Amino acid sequence: MISPLKFPVVAAFLCSLFAGIPANAGEHRHPNIVLVLADDIGYGDFSCLGNPILKTPNIDRFHGESVRFTDFHVSPTCAPTRAALMTGRHEFRNGVTHTILERERMRLDATTIAQVLKSAGYATGIFGKWHLGDEAAYQPEKRGFDESFIHGGGGIGQTYPGSCGDAPGNTYFDPAISHNGTFVKTYGFCTDVFFSRAIEWMDDNIDAHRPYFALITPNAAHEPLSCPPEYERPYAGKVPPKVATFFGMIANLDENFGRLLGKIDEWGYERDTLVIFMTDNGGTAGVNVFNAGMRGAKGTPYEGGTHVPSFWRWPGGWKGGADVPALTAHVDIFPTLAQIAGAKIPDELAARLDGRDLTPLLKNPAAVWPDRLLITHVGRWAHGEAAQSKFEKCSIRDGLFSLVNNTELYDLGSDPGQRTNVLAGHADEAEKLRAAYDKWWNEIQPDLVNEDAVGPKVNPFKERYWKQFGGGPEEK
Repeated sequence: MISPLKFPVVAAFLCSLFAGIPANAGEHRHPNIVLVLADDIGYGDFSCLGNPILKTPNIDRFHGESVRFTDFHVSPTCAPTRAALMTGRHEFRNGVTHTILERERMRLDATTIAQVLKSAGYATGIFGKWHLGDEAAYQPEKRGFDESFIHGGGGIGQTYPGSCGDAPGNTYFDPAISHNGTFVKTYGFCTDVFFSRAIEWMDDNIDAHRPYFALITPNAAHEPLSCPPEYERPYAGKVPPKVATFFGMIANLDENFGRLLGKIDEWGYERDTLVIFMTDNGGTAGVNVFNAGMRGAKGTPYEGGTHVPSFWRWPGGWKGGADVPALTAHVDIFPTLAQIAGAKIPDELAARLDGRDLTPLLKNPAAVWPDRLLITHVGRWAHGEAAQSKFEKCSIRDGLFSLVNNTELYDLGSDPGQRTNVLAGHADEAEKLRAAYDKWWNEIQPDLVNEDAVGPKVNPFKERYWKQFGGGPEEK
């Protein structure tokens, strides 16, 4: 037998011949990356995390195969979480203090994870919800994404004064979607549509032998609640009607997630693909059914507003089926994906990140992880009221204590449900957290760049839609 190591030409031929075959016998150094970020679904909305009614078999199976971060936190609402995830920096550093009124726009000088991964040779695509600015300069195709397949605003069919809003007349069925800046009419339920397009794009990149980053961001289960009746039917009569629809949307999401995993397996790339599943804020419609013992929900600074599932599976990179109890957060995704992809973060930017690289924990759940502080602020104050809103709907926590609204202190070790205020007995701990919060609040003020922004008179998505298809404001 000829040794290819001794004959470089033969070696080159063999490498080119097998370039498209996944390295299941070995490992890819840098995997394909798929991040699924579901909308308005809480920690307690999955059967694998204790929900007694809702069934999520595909996510349950994935949970069993993954490294699970059991103390993982995001922002209390959707656009802020997306800004922090995209940049590795607290959402306020990106100018995002709300979900509407121009305060959802991610500042234009921010560097996104899509830009960093693209610099390392990755194809980059987003499928679903963007919610970081609907004006042209803020759109994902200008922020590092090669492929953009999105709806506008914070939810399909929603519109607010200024720039935040979706195409006119859109519903969860057959929505008009902005595909790289041009609207396309789609057919079917929105979650099905987003996953189908993502899978098609992933397949194209596999055929081209190009690594990819697919960010799949379905608007499910964001209001207005709607789903095909066959998904809602199993829950009718077991929970209130609104919750039955909400659970049906999650059941459909679970089915699509299973379809995604099945395709990755069918292509032979399971060991060479990092898949992450998480949600963008605390629970909503389902919290009164089951909230995993947590206090609060979306839009609150309590654990129930920020504590979400975070499951990471990469068979070629680490062993699954393990829990990581370390205090972790959405800001950690940026440096972690850059590390996994072999992408260089510019030194000046690296010094300003709020996030940490999670790979030591992914490879060894018991790895040393120094304590840290996480700061939450719901934002959403009225126009011009940032200064007086400093302590309104906020929290700062470390690995043990959480100071909420500057007046409530909870020992999370003994009271994870945040039922007993221990401020009187732990004044020193409260003062330490308060001092750190004061310092952060003062530092953050110059970054609140959208507070005085004035939006356009006509929503950009509607304006583009009417330009492409005809019509105008009178047809709203």
